[in-house]
Amino acid sequence: MNSYHFIAIGGAIMHNLALALAKKGHQVSGSDDEIYEPSRSRLEKAGILPDKFGWYPEKIHEDLDGIILGMHARIDNPELIKAKELGIPIYSFPEFVFNQSQDKKRVVIAGSHGKTSITSIILHVLRDQKVQFDYLVGAQIEGFDLMVGLSDAPVIIIEGDEYLTSPLDRRPKFYHYKHDIALVSGIAWDHFNVFPDFDEYKGLFANLMKMTPESGTLIYCEEDPLVKQIAETESINGKRVPYPTHPAAIKNGKTYLITDQGEIPIHLFGDHNLQNLNGAMKVCLELGLTQEQFYQSIQTFKGAAKRLELLTEKSDGVMYRDFAHAPSKLKATVEAVKRQFPNRNLVAVQELHTYSS
Repeated sequence: MNSYHFIAIGGAIMHNLALALAKKGHQVSGSDDEIYEPSRSRLEKAGILPDKFGWYPEKIHEDLDGIILGMHARIDNPELIKAKELGIPIYSFPEFVFNQSQDKKRVVIAGSHGKTSITSIILHVLRDQKVQFDYLVGAQIEGFDLMVGLSDAPVIIIEGDEYLTSPLDRRPKFYHYKHDIALVSGIAWDHFNVFPDFDEYKGLFANLMKMTPESGTLIYCEEDPLVKQIAETESINGKRVPYPTHPAAIKNGKTYLITDQGEIPIHLFGDHNLQNLNGAMKVCLELGLTQEQFYQSIQTFKGAAKRLELLTEKSDGVMYRDFAHAPSKLKATVEAVKRQFPNRNLVAVQELHTYSS
């Protein structure tokens, strides 16, 4: 087993990766200047919460097999400087995940919206169908203790974020995974604070699509005009698989998929979720499942946390929570709820959050 030190261990994905490695039996240590819940309690329970907060170069020693560097750390971090002096390998978490999955089939789910929902659907279906897989997802999802799973499985499903990799690497995270199968759900200008030029932002996804190998597959939403334009005009070596919104009907506040097998009831609703569902199905088909298997398993999928998540339902009302962190997503959420419940009054409460919104 190996020994790893996390610089900025308290982040959502960083602490999940730390927990995953500790669960596999590796020696894990870490530092951070502040750690909030639920990261703090989870690290403490696993016995890898730092004794005190701050950066301590003495924690960095030659016996470490690697440093995993979080985006939260600054380039002048004293632990990072010490690691460079000692010549210890330094990985961003996407580089580390690739390093751990070079022999697997790598599926990357990308796009300005829908990534977590699509990834969550795929994970649910694969597990329900008893398919072995590893995963990296950007939110806590029902039935999974961690946001990262690493094992000897032959495939890994990765939620591919376009945000910057680390203080040392200003490239998008999803470039590092070197996908075999990529899905791109849509492009809507996000992370304005990091990508102030929309053409540059669109170029990130174009580059990702062009990275598809000749033996690989690009799955893309043909109803997103920017995605469709790039996927169908750029030079892409792999197979191209477009997908539209899955046909569906709404009856008494319940959504039914319209399929060759008849109408299938699901817990999801809204055009974006029906697009996400269809994209997830295309991925599952590429991985060898059948439509029948997908439709069987999707009926028990309740949705990802904070993605039109049902909080409570009574005879006179229903309440959902949604993490819509861009204007286009907020609009889509409101429209989806209005269509699902056309005869009810809708009250929407929006919390403005962070400068990137």
